[in-house]
Amino acid sequence: MVFYEVSVGGRIYRIQMERADASSGGVKDHSKTRAGEDHWSVLLDGREVPVSCVPFGPDALSLIVNGESFDVRRERAAEGRIFIRGRAYEYSLQDPRSLRSRKRAGLAETGERKITGSMPGKVIRLLAREGDSLKSEQGVLVIEAMKMQNEVRSPKDGRLKKLLVREGTNVVAGDVLAIIE
Repeated sequence: MVFYEVSVGGRIYRIQMERADASSGGVKDHSKTRAGEDHWSVLLDGREVPVSCVPFGPDALSLIVNGESFDVRRERAAEGRIFIRGRAYEYSLQDPRSLRSRKRAGLAETGERKITGSMPGKVIRLLAREGDSLKSEQGVLVIEAMKMQNEVRSPKDGRLKKLLVREGTNVVAGDVLAIIE
């Protein structure tokens, strides 16, 4: 069983995943599955959800969740954006077994955190000013990319120490946009 905490659009989900097989009752008849299709037993916030998936690229999956089909694509990054049915969502992934995730979780509580751009685009709106107190997941600014607006949020409770962009600024992935202390 694999455990994750995933933050999507500011909401945290607790996920437990285990590959399903015929002996555990997950998949009754393997002859009805497509080549490359995986079946998973998933607990999403304690609720069991059967999932089957077929990868169709290095960062894309076709999922069937409770009989409903979803195409999911992600940007390559530990934190970034996923696209579900073409709609963008900010996400971060915490694997409790990962040292990097544990360090990142610890950094969220103390010290400065840099907010970086996860995609190229243009800053179209500032939602906070230097010196403002922010709550975790509170919006700081909005970036428009490919005619989609994406809110960039604070990774922790704190004060907006420095805002490094203005409205109209063009940014690329990895640019530091703001510093939270």
